[in-house]
Amino acid sequence: MARYSAERKESILKKMLPPHNVTVAQIARQEHISLKTLYNWRDTAKQQGMPVPGKTLSADDWTADAKLSVVIQTAALSASELGQYCRAKGLYPEQVQRWKSECLQGFQTSEAQGSAVKHQAKKDKVEIKLLKKDLRFKEKALAETVALLVLRKKLNALWEDGGEES
Repeated sequence: MARYSAERKESILKKMLPPHNVTVAQIARQEHISLKTLYNWRDTAKQQGMPVPGKTLSADDWTADAKLSVVIQTAALSASELGQYCRAKGLYPEQVQRWKSECLQGFQTSEAQGSAVKHQAKKDKVEIKLLKKDLRFKEKALAETVALLVLRKKLNALWEDGGEES
């Protein structure tokens, strides 16, 4: 099994990306590397968040990591540079803007969710405290009722025993 240097592996992965967009089969023939190895490299790069071509047909099917990677890479680009980047990657600037707004909404949502969770936790603690208090009260009432029923039963038994002796 051949070992490949990190530099060679990186250069081959760059061939898969735009603007080159060389297919895995073509790279395998050119570089004399097995298809399985190339697919493994591509999948590993995809898991690391690189927007590499894969089985998905459109950019909207990319993983969240790949979309975030594109948003980060395009954050400092001007409109013309963004257009050039999008053409190279096969994207539309509107997609990148939508992904950026989705990322920002996610951050805002997480902050709002955090405060909502804290607020809900406080409400839950108060409700639990009230329910425990109510439960204690009802347990005491139930115990008192049971004691009264037992006393009534004993009293009835005494009256019945007393009536037979006389």
